[in-house]
Formats: sequence, structure tokens, C-alpha cells
Amino acid sequence: MAWFKRSTEDKQKPTAEDSSERTVRTEGLWIKCDGCREIIWKKDLEATFNVCSKCSYHFRIDARTRLAYLFDDGVYEEHDKELASSDPLKFVDSKPYAERLELMQAATGLRDALISGTGLLLGRKVHICAMEPKFIGGSMGAVVGEKITRAVERAIADQAPLIVVSASGGARMQEGAVSLMQMAKISAALMRLDEARVPYVSVLTDPTTGGVTASFAMLGDLNIAEPGALIGFAGPRVIEQTIRQKLPEGFQRSEFLLKHGMLDAVVQRGEMRAYLANMFELLVGPVEAAAA
Repeated sequence: MAWFKRSTEDKQKPTAEDSSERTVRTEGLWIKCDGCREIIWKKDLEATFNVCSKCSYHFRIDARTRLAYLFDDGVYEEHDKELASSDPLKFVDSKPYAERLELMQAATGLRDALISGTGLLLGRKVHICAMEPKFIGGSMGAVVGEKITRAVERAIADQAPLIVVSASGGARMQEGAVSLMQMAKISAALMRLDEARVPYVSVLTDPTTGGVTASFAMLGDLNIAEPGALIGFAGPRVIEQTIRQKLPEGFQRSEFLLKHGMLDAVVQRGEMRAYLANMFELLVGPVEAAAA
């Protein structure tokens, strides 16, 4: 009854190498939206600034992508990229802080959780700082504080507007009081920027929490946010456990904060460049006049 048996020579089983090759070719091509749970073709998502075309859910993006969306043609001069933490406390939790920094630097290609750049936004020279949420949760340490302070000083020297895009879990616990000092340091620098009458716009994205919210993220001449962004000091679960009450629907989301006077505007990511350009024209004047 040999005709009922399949010959092994007729069809070979796929090798592990073949299977892995097929997996690599299709991996990451589709993404599930956290808002509407629809499956989205990755290329379509990139074409809409990483915003779901069905429900307008704003996916989290990294700092380099953020800067590419804001600067003309994605071109900018990066500053202070060599700055890195010296691990002042020699902090150890589940692993040494120095080792954690090395892992994050290798994973993100950044020295710390912020990129500072100078370029053009619809023809106007601006300074933009964008936080990197993948670097220890976008937490603020000495390097983040120093980079923003230097960006403020450059903005004063150039008389060019400053934009800070926040995406952070707050102050970095591995640097203790050193990280908390950055709240006062940046706030003092922003006071000098205000005295120089140079506009500062704070853009709050998902999430913006902790010491970042308690300092520079809410100190802008304009405080604007992306739709649906989580913005607050303590998280909603902590607040509910503390006050033992159920929080209102949408509490700590950007639309809730706008309704209660904590924000000036909520702006779609794809409209952010044009919105910022219009605001600077109102605050500073036309690009030609500013250049003159």
C-alpha cells in the first residue's frame, strides 16, 4: 500500500532558516490601533503622522521623528548631543544606573532623554527641544535640565522662539535631588527668556507627568497639547487611591484640561506646524520682519 504514503523526497519540510526569513519579511508591517483596535498598514500610518485615520488616536513617536515633523524638510542643527549623566549618586536599583544608561544609549542612539535642535519652521528660525520617551521613560535628569537651559540661552541670544515638546514620566529617581533641581533651574532660565520677550511654546504629548508637568511643561506663553494626551502630576490611579473617589471621565486628558482652563489649545499632530507658525506670527510678527 505504498501509494498511500507521501515520499519525503517529493516535499521537503521548510527549514528554520526559511521560516525565520518569512517572519522577518512580514514583521512590523501592520499595527493595531490602541484607540479603535483596527489593524493599520504601517505605511499608511506613517503617511498620516502616526495618527489613526479612523479614530484620530495619536501614536507615541520618538524625538527624532518629532523634530522631523516640525522642522522644514526635517533639517536642523543638533546641539549638546555629547552630554551624558555622570551618575552622581552611583545609584543601584534592579541594576546599576550606569548600566541602565549604557543600555538606553545603545537602544536609542542618544546620550540622554532629549534632543535639542535649531532650524526653520515654515521659514522662521526656532529652537526646539524634544523629549525621548523611550529613554528611561523620557525622565528628566541633569542632562535634560542642562540641554533645555542651554536652548533657552541660545533663544535669548538669537531672539528666536523656543519650543519644548514634552513626553516624560517626570524627574529621574536615579539622580535624586539633582533631578528635582532641574525644575527650578529650567524655570529660572524661562524667566530670563520672558524678560527678553522671546516667545516660549510648550507642547505637551502623551504622557507628560510628574516634575516635568510641575515645571517647564506648564510655563509656556502658550501651552498646547496633542489630542488624548495624559497630562498631570500624579497618575489617575494614585489620585483615586488617595481621595477614595472615582475620577471624572477623561480626567487628566488634554481635552479635559482644555475645558478646565489648563491649556490654551489641543492641536492635531498634522496641523501642529501651521498652528505654531501662526502663533509666532501673532507674537513676533511676519517672518520677513523677524529676520530683519
